[in-house]
Amino acid sequence: MGFDRSRLPDPVGYYEGEGLKLSARGKWRTTSCAFHGGSDSMRINTASGAFVCMNCGARGGDVLAYRMAATGEDFAAAAKALGAWVEDGKSAPVRPTPISPRSAIEILARECNLVAVSAANVAHGVVLEKTDLSRLLRAAARITRIRELFT
Repeated sequence: MGFDRSRLPDPVGYYEGEGLKLSARGKWRTTSCAFHGGSDSMRINTASGAFVCMNCGARGGDVLAYRMAATGEDFAAAAKALGAWVEDGKSAPVRPTPISPRSAIEILARECNLVAVSAANVAHGVVLEKTDLSRLLRAAARITRIRELFT
């Protein structure tokens, strides 16, 4: 069959599930921009799911457009991932993940910080010990695993 707009997730729940913290009150809420990393530059419409960054210009009309922009998925893949694609009268199955998107972002932030600090240390001539190398490899494996879960 195809796309069913009525099956798109609630905008507030979706964006918060993506790790965005919506501040302010009213129809348009403020959050950080996931596209350029700016803080408090993106506005989210809580009714339609539309988004617009006042800094980098990223914009879209609903959570489907956001998902496509954030992940690079095409229309059908994004609609299926959001549960808004109907085949033979049934929604396409949504692949469950063992952790929430918010938890994944927190893990990625921690592991990427470790990788960045390790890279800076190596760049300054520090020789990493076996325990540091082992932890660095575990961080890389966790980053890879989270990428696999959410792509």
